[in-house]
Amino acid sequence: MTALASEQPEQPGKTEQPGKDGKSEKTGRPTGPGAGPGLAELGRGYLDRIRAGELGSLPAVAGLVVLCVFFSLLRPVFLSNLNFANLLTQSAGSIAIAMGLVFVLLLGEIDLSAGYASGVCAAVLAILLTNHGWPWYGAVTAALLTGAVIGLLLGTLVAKVGIPSFVVTLAAFLGFQGVVLMLLKEGTNVSIKDPTVLAIANNNLSPVLGWLLLAGCAVGYAALQVRRSRDRSRRGLAGTPPVLLAVRIGAVVVLGAVAVDLLNQERSRNALVSSLKGVPLVVPVIGALLLLGTFTLQRTNFGLHVYAVGGSPEAARRAGINVAFIRIAAFVICSCLAAVGGVIAASRGNSVDPNTGGSNVLLLAVGSAVIGGTSLFGGRGRVVDAVLGGLVVAVIQNGMGLMGYSSGVKYAVTGSVLLVAAGVDAMSRRRTAQR
Repeated sequence: MTALASEQPEQPGKTEQPGKDGKSEKTGRPTGPGAGPGLAELGRGYLDRIRAGELGSLPAVAGLVVLCVFFSLLRPVFLSNLNFANLLTQSAGSIAIAMGLVFVLLLGEIDLSAGYASGVCAAVLAILLTNHGWPWYGAVTAALLTGAVIGLLLGTLVAKVGIPSFVVTLAAFLGFQGVVLMLLKEGTNVSIKDPTVLAIANNNLSPVLGWLLLAGCAVGYAALQVRRSRDRSRRGLAGTPPVLLAVRIGAVVVLGAVAVDLLNQERSRNALVSSLKGVPLVVPVIGALLLLGTFTLQRTNFGLHVYAVGGSPEAARRAGINVAFIRIAAFVICSCLAAVGGVIAASRGNSVDPNTGGSNVLLLAVGSAVIGGTSLFGGRGRVVDAVLGGLVVAVIQNGMGLMGYSSGVKYAVTGSVLLVAAGVDAMSRRRTAQR
């Protein structure tokens, strides 16, 4: 997992002074370019960032742990492999949409139409598959292109025309409901029978593939962490201590191994009739989106420009950044990921109807991004926030469902959690500004 709080540059006057032997006069540790701080220094630095209001994803992670413990104590079935797999598949569509919303929220904008945009793309997919006999790859491509066109339209109205994103996307929210009804002929349910599309949210990897996937992720994560530490050392910054690297990599391996082992166990109530085991196929799909989105934001100039525009559009413009292009691109990415969410929803439901992308889809997606740690004020957030927040929302919905609470109670609790997350974000920003 990535660090819970963003790394901060070293402050002037805080570097250790080397003694005659090249070691710190205070701690005795080696100093100079690439000399990494000790675990105690890292711990103190992390606590200092928390006190300064840089909470990152810490509230989401803490909330996720507390909720899982709470529901597992009250309903032991919560920790069953069947419920765990259902929780992952149920949240996948909202998480995909939330990932796209992170790009827009980083700019200090909002997209209220993402839910119904996913419904429009899902309707295009179903109509082309069922009514026109298109192959799955053609229909999926058309759905993604529909999302890109939607994002291009919304982004142009916001960035070029100057209409506030709230107004543009609210109008699109209303308009796309009508588009879905027209595509589905005022309420027709279009079933999906293509096995490839249905497999996205309904099939599982084989147990062997699940372990191979974990091994690949562990090796990739370890290589990324080591490379990041070496890059910092080459630039003369403090590298990550080997002990901390080992703890991070070990935690990913252990948690991943527990999850894969649990999912590889038989989940079918009657294994003789049909076997049900393995990691859901939608999990690597979300993982691939997470990897691509994280790389885009953290390892490309485009990602740096997104953060710059979200922090201060005027300063970004004076620095030579094409602010209009960044805004349009962010809305295109948001709508494309909404299309992915629509494809997942269509696959899971085996059909598309006028409610696809409606109801509480948008609210859960926005809640996922904000609860995970993405700021509503722009300039702060990561794609992984959408995953963490989406899991928190899914755990609330799933756990309260197991306890027998009504939908009204679920919405009230989820709304309260969202309000708390927004309040924490506002207070942390105020604290950061004061310091």
